[in-house]
Amino acid sequence: MTDMMQPDDSNNLDNGMAPNCAVEGEVSAPIPLDGIRGKLTCKAPLAKYVWFKSGGEADWLFEPADVDDLREFCERLGGKLPIMALGVGSNMIIRDGGVPGVVIKLGKPFAEVEVTGETTLKAGAAAPVSIVSRRAAKAGIDGLSFFTGIPGSVGGVTKMNGGCYGRETCNVLVDCDVILPDGQFVTLSNADLQYSYRHSALPEGATVVEARFEGFPGDPDTIRAEMDRISSERKESQPIGSMTGGSTFKNPPGHSSWKLVDAAGLRGFKHGGAQVSEKHANFLINTGNATSTDIEGLGEIVREKVYAHSGVQLEWEIKRVGRP
Repeated sequence: MTDMMQPDDSNNLDNGMAPNCAVEGEVSAPIPLDGIRGKLTCKAPLAKYVWFKSGGEADWLFEPADVDDLREFCERLGGKLPIMALGVGSNMIIRDGGVPGVVIKLGKPFAEVEVTGETTLKAGAAAPVSIVSRRAAKAGIDGLSFFTGIPGSVGGVTKMNGGCYGRETCNVLVDCDVILPDGQFVTLSNADLQYSYRHSALPEGATVVEARFEGFPGDPDTIRAEMDRISSERKESQPIGSMTGGSTFKNPPGHSSWKLVDAAGLRGFKHGGAQVSEKHANFLINTGNATSTDIEGLGEIVREKVYAHSGVQLEWEIKRVGRP
């Protein structure tokens, strides 16, 4: 079966512009680094940053010191290399051939969460959304408890319209600050992002640095009880603690992906070191030594077999990036 191009596949091709490390471990930087305060690493392994614990290297990995540092870096880069922001890696396959261009990894300077009003708060893009939900609950801000069920960062859910239990990021996001590939700092509203199911109109190569959210007044104890319920249900139904990538396929209209996978007899199905979870059929897991090729290959086998069984074409929810 011929696979259709997926979102972000345009990032997966090496355009030949990615530089190489110099001999004897020296690094030939893609831009002048005078005044750049962040850390730039050539040929940086990425497997440790993703939940599947597989995949290749980034041609370049940049960890900015702060927003101004990131702006300056991108401005100097001037579009010469592709840029990809990497969050907590919970819903991503890094392909074994590595990622061309520059991967941006935001750290502690981008992880602060602050309550700004009776029903509002702001958070850096590197902050886990579970922290956002806890801070909201403590402040009596309801409507963000669903974030407890998402193992992602603020930047990730803002880009992908992350959601669960009937609510999505688009229901609570006010706006976000973004650094464009040329270094421009812009603020995009909820409407600007044109949200749809697990998708936004965030510009290609843009990096979210901060987002602002709004809920509604609520009782902290009631909110925490709902968060506990979500956490408990997630632990009971999902392979928590496994090397996985979260929900693998989007739910097609009128269907649940896990039910389609299960009906095709694929629960527990293995391919190389990858396996369809026995606990939740819409999760793939690395059993210990899987390559990203194994994991993505298993996903394609599942898509083919589900289509043969039910006539429904599953669409990847997991973001797959890099060279095969």
